[in-house]
Amino acid sequence: MTKSHSTRLLVVDDEVQIRRLLRLALEAENYEVHEAATGQLALSEAAGVHPDGVVLDLGLPDLDGKEVLRRLREWSQVPVLVLTVRDGEEDKIAALDSGADDYLTKPFSRRELLARLRAVLRRTQPSSEETIVRFSDVEIDFAARIVRRAGAEVKLTAKEYDLLRYLAQHRGRVVTHQQILRELWGANAEDSTHYLRVYMTHLRQKLEPNPRAPKFLQTESGVGYRLVES
Repeated sequence: MTKSHSTRLLVVDDEVQIRRLLRLALEAENYEVHEAATGQLALSEAAGVHPDGVVLDLGLPDLDGKEVLRRLREWSQVPVLVLTVRDGEEDKIAALDSGADDYLTKPFSRRELLARLRAVLRRTQPSSEETIVRFSDVEIDFAARIVRRAGAEVKLTAKEYDLLRYLAQHRGRVVTHQQILRELWGANAEDSTHYLRVYMTHLRQKLEPNPRAPKFLQTESGVGYRLVES
């Protein structure tokens, strides 16, 4: 999809070679690219430029990237793609819990970077006017609290619906186990991941063409789940 020149991206990385590589890849897709080499400068640029998206390295010289995320999320919901050499499960979970929309580990391919960036740039939460979300032949009607598949209503339990709604509101993003458990079961349930496995199995059986190989309700191994639209 061709991008407008008005789509502004802020690239935050302390390595000039990485920033140069990203600039070349992104400008080739008609993105307008702004750069920052430190966390403080990133926050200043974000406030001044008002980017449509941020590509953020976690290993910055002054502030940890997760702290940049936390400060940014105090006043902005701009989509953020974390780009990092840290590939540990705990690092990924911490970044997502701090407000990242997705993450990509270095080294990375240009195609995957652009695909993940396109995903996080989509508005992931329904606006106040958006009451219906669709993926495949599934339709979620938030106003009526009804789910249809191929036009026929699908009977979901209250918790199944709440899980699907939460994933749909954050579609395109990885949502961690802890985020879902806090939202649906409360802070004391953060370790009860078996709840999620059970309800996700039920949702896949009711909504996926092949529940054993889910295409839309995807697992991010060791981290959480993601609803993809295609």
